[in-house]
Amino acid sequence: MIAVSNLSLRYGKRVLFEDVELKFTPGNCYGLIGANGAGKSTFLKILSGEIDPSTGHVHLTPGERMSVLKQNHFEFDHQTVLNTVMQGNKRLWDVMQEKNAIYEKDDFTEADGNRAAELENLFAEMNGWDAESDAANLLSGLGVKENIHYTLMGELSGKEKVRVLLAQALFGNPDVLLLDEPTNDLDVETISWLEDFLADFQNTVIVVSHDRHFLDAVCTHVADIDFGKIKLFTGNYTFWYESSQLALRQRSDQNKKVEDKRKELQEFIERFSANASKSRQATSRKKLLEKLVIDDIQASNRKYPGIIFRAERDCGDQILQVDELSKRAMDGSLLFSNVSFSIQKGDKVAVLSQDHMAITSFFQILNELEFPDSGEFKWGTTITRSYLPNDNSSYFSDEHNLVDWLRQYSKDKDETYVRGFLGKMLFSGEETLKKSNVLSGGEKVRCMISRMMLTNANCLILDEPTNHLDLESITAFNNALKDWKHVALFTTHDHTFAESVANRIIELTPYGIIDKRMSYDEYLQSPAVKEQRDLLYGKVTA
Repeated sequence: MIAVSNLSLRYGKRVLFEDVELKFTPGNCYGLIGANGAGKSTFLKILSGEIDPSTGHVHLTPGERMSVLKQNHFEFDHQTVLNTVMQGNKRLWDVMQEKNAIYEKDDFTEADGNRAAELENLFAEMNGWDAESDAANLLSGLGVKENIHYTLMGELSGKEKVRVLLAQALFGNPDVLLLDEPTNDLDVETISWLEDFLADFQNTVIVVSHDRHFLDAVCTHVADIDFGKIKLFTGNYTFWYESSQLALRQRSDQNKKVEDKRKELQEFIERFSANASKSRQATSRKKLLEKLVIDDIQASNRKYPGIIFRAERDCGDQILQVDELSKRAMDGSLLFSNVSFSIQKGDKVAVLSQDHMAITSFFQILNELEFPDSGEFKWGTTITRSYLPNDNSSYFSDEHNLVDWLRQYSKDKDETYVRGFLGKMLFSGEETLKKSNVLSGGEKVRCMISRMMLTNANCLILDEPTNHLDLESITAFNNALKDWKHVALFTTHDHTFAESVANRIIELTPYGIIDKRMSYDEYLQSPAVKEQRDLLYGKVTA
C-alpha cells in the first residue's frame, strides 16, 4: 500500500496540491486525471521520491517495492535490452552483479565463498533463475522481437525504447507500479496485451493516460486532480465522466425532487455495475460499484470546451473520388499505392496505416499541400473542407495575439464575434492577448479547432486531432464528431474516438487499401481483415 498524508506542493504563490490525504491499496488500479497543468506527472514524481513535497509525507509499506516507468530514453543506452529490463528490480540486479563479481575474482577467499552462498540464497528467493526468461516474455508481449534482446539500447528506435522501458517497469511483480502515459507509441495489439497484464496484476497501479479506452479497461478507481485537491472515485473513467455529468444536470435542475434524483442515481449505478461484467477488471469493479454510496457521486468542477461544428450547406452527391493514388517517401520507400475509393454522404472514415507518415502525406495530398506520384482525386463542387494537420507549427510563427490570430481566418472581423469562438475553447479575458508563438501544444490545437469551427465546412479532415489535448478537450471533440452529420476523414490513436465516430475504415498499405464499412472494433476483430492485411503487407517483405 502507498499513502499520502497532509501533502502539499507549492511553487511560489502557485499551489498545485493542498492537504491531500489518500490511500492507494493493493488489487486496485487508479487512473490519475486532471486538466493539462494540474500536476498529474508531478504527483507521480512525488510518490516516487523524485520530487519532495512542500509539506506532508508519502508512506510505502515497509519491505514493498515501487517501480516507475522511466521517461529518460537515454539512461540505459550502454546496456543491453535484456539487462535494461532486469534492472527494473534493482535489488535483484544488485544481487546478480555482486554475485557475478565474486565469481570473476582470481583470488577467491573463504569470505567470498560465504558471501556468494548468501547471495545465491537471496537470488533463489527472488526467483533470479527465471529472471532472464521472465524479462524475455515481457519483451515479447510488448512486441520487442527476440533478435534484439541482446542489442544495446542506444541502437534502438524511440518506439522500441518505450516498449523496453515499459517492460522494465513491469518486471519482477512490483508492489506499487507508477505509469505515466504507458500507451504512447504502442500499437493496438500491444495496448491490448498491456490491458490484459494490468487486469491480472494483483498489486497497486497508479496510471496517467489520455487514452480513455485504456483507462476504462484497467481502472477500478479515478483519482481526480481539481482545484488543488485530489479526490478518489470508484469506477473507471467513463463511469466517473457520466456520473459527474448526471450529478451536474441534477444540481442545475432545481425542480426535481430529492427522491427522484436518488432513484436516477441508483439506476445509473446499477446499469454501470451490470455493464462492468464486460470489462477485463470485471469482478473487482462490479463489487466496488455495487457498494457505492449514492452520496459519493458528485458533480465535477471541470470546464469542457464548447466544440460545435456547423456546415454552411449539405454535401451534394459528388463528394470525393480518388483513383490510383500512390506516394513514396523521401527515402524512396513506398508509403501507399493503388488507392481508389469514393466518399458518400455521412461517411466518417477512420484512416489507418502501419506508417503514420503515409496517412499524413495522404491528407496533405487531399488538401493540395503535396502532390501524389501518380493518380488523381476530385472533390465535389458542393464540398468545403477544414483541415486539422498533425504539425501546426507553420500557423504559429508570428506574434499575433489570439484575437488577431483567429481574426485573420474569419470573414466576420468583429472582435466580439472572434472572441466568442476563442471563448468556446476556454480562452477568455487576458488569455486572448497571449502571443500565438508562445502557446503550448494543447493551446495551439485548441486555437486550430476554433479556426475550424469558423469555416462552417461540410468535410472535416483530422490528422491526430486528440494530440496534446487534455481529457476534457478530447471528450468534447469526440462528442462533437459523434454528432457530426456530414463527412469526416480522420486518423487517431484514441481507441474510443475511433470506435465511437467511424462508420467506415480505410487502411493504406504500400500495395493497396483495405476498405470496410464497419466499426473500428469490428475491423480489429475481423479474421477476413487480418487475412487481407497479412497478404498486402506480405508483399512488402517478399
